[in-house]
Amino acid sequence: MTNFGIIKSKIEDVLLESYKNNTFKQEFKNFKKLVLENKKICKLFYLYDDLSSNKGLSESIVNEYVNECITIYENTVNKMQESDIIPLKSWIKNSKVDNQYNNIDNLFSRDVLTIESRITSKKNISESLKKLPTKKVDTVQISLTSMVNVANKTISNFIDSLTESDKKELTRLLSEDDVTLNQKFDNVKESVVNKLTEMKNNNEDKSTQTRIDETLDKVISEKYDKLTYFKLKSLNENL
Repeated sequence: MTNFGIIKSKIEDVLLESYKNNTFKQEFKNFKKLVLENKKICKLFYLYDDLSSNKGLSESIVNEYVNECITIYENTVNKMQESDIIPLKSWIKNSKVDNQYNNIDNLFSRDVLTIESRITSKKNISESLKKLPTKKVDTVQISLTSMVNVANKTISNFIDSLTESDKKELTRLLSEDDVTLNQKFDNVKESVVNKLTEMKNNNEDKSTQTRIDETLDKVISEKYDKLTYFKLKSLNENL
């Protein structure tokens, strides 16, 4: 089987691009069918997630944890057939990304010529697993888990997370005419783009500029609906 790390990297790329291109709903259906509903593929997917996460494991158990993951991987792959992976490869075939999980692929490699590489990768993974989890505050990079949560999140839950004043504002917007709001949406969108562009021009940090560019791409691709208008309006007011 092709190294699963590159397959997972392509899956995440397809979903991230779909989020930016407003095709996430359809691509998530594909993800659900080809990954979440296939027990063997799903197990590999989340196994790679586990091994690429900071878990705060102690020195005394991290080696046993990694070895157990290797056993799970081998047992899962041994039960897989080509028919499990062909539809998945077809779905992600147009994605051109680097492998974000080389260390994990090396760890699982059965090539006798890569023993040194496996040892190095195991050490790197173990060090990462021992690190304490960190809460990332990032408005641009949206992890797969976050996108799944967004896809499953109901309007009711979204409203429950708002302040009382925001709830009143959203309720008012929902009762307004779409034609009027659509015009306002274009103005708000233009304002957000202008503010982000100015922020980028006034910031010399390349990493920050890249994140602003990604946010700009997302904002520019947004299409009107009342909920999107509400979110964009809130963003505009806080920039």
